[in-house]
Amino acid sequence: MTAQAEETDRAAFAEEWQRWHERKEQVLAGPHGFLAITGLHWLDATPTRLPDAPGAWSSTAEGVVVELRDDEELVLDGQVLRGRHDFGVVEERASLFPAAGDAVIEVAKRGGHDILRPRHPENALRLAFTGTPAYEPDPRWARTGRYLPFDVPRPTTVGAAVEGLQHVYDAPGQVEFELDGTTHRLTAFNGHAPGSLLVLLTDATSGVTTYAANRALSIDPPGADGTVLVDFNRAANLPCAYTELATCPLPPAENRLAVAIEAGEKIPAAPVRTTRSVPAGDAGPVPSEQTPGPLRP
Repeated sequence: MTAQAEETDRAAFAEEWQRWHERKEQVLAGPHGFLAITGLHWLDATPTRLPDAPGAWSSTAEGVVVELRDDEELVLDGQVLRGRHDFGVVEERASLFPAAGDAVIEVAKRGGHDILRPRHPENALRLAFTGTPAYEPDPRWARTGRYLPFDVPRPTTVGAAVEGLQHVYDAPGQVEFELDGTTHRLTAFNGHAPGSLLVLLTDATSGVTTYAANRALSIDPPGADGTVLVDFNRAANLPCAYTELATCPLPPAENRLAVAIEAGEKIPAAPVRTTRSVPAGDAGPVPSEQTPGPLRP
């Protein structure tokens, strides 16, 4: 390959990376993205009014319930909700998004707890966001690897950005790759697209130039021969790098690399602390329900 052709390939590689990064930033900083979240509220049996959501909310054996005053309403899937509404039991890692004016009120379950996360477009964190710094994209960090499926998925318990919370995910296999002559294997979870994978990791840059708690790497479905592209240029921050109102999972122990992965997204300009406690009265780790679905913060 000539020097000119190599330079052209690098330019095309950088342009594709830039498009990926811009799409990710748009989702993060969208009107109802994670930067719009104004509170992380842990629901219990007592109906409670909140400063950033209409209604009095509670968690019951039958599911999440809201009691709206006569001057309050929500809209869910085109249906106007008034008075008392039972959302039913929300599945682990699922979310509902009823609208309240220009806001949405996320109703979700994380680690076995019913939670509420209102998302307001005018949230100061969103309005102040100026973008995520990142390493310059470099083809060196795009490694051809191999997917090694387990005979059966392995339930894998990981910690969370919320202190005292745990997540349990089914890991379908591992991803193997080589870097500077050393072979590494990382536990992989199911990604959002069918057949895709997601790897949570830390490395020697974590807490130095990259976010300390975790980064996530999406991997396209393996080829017929198990080949995968492990492109660390797309090692991305999870929402907990930007806000303490996320419940992001942490990497399993085997995904904590000693090598410095000087690629992908760096620490945001205004990082927050890496943990947030579960509600008062919940002592010790809280095991989540085991489900095979993709990771959700």
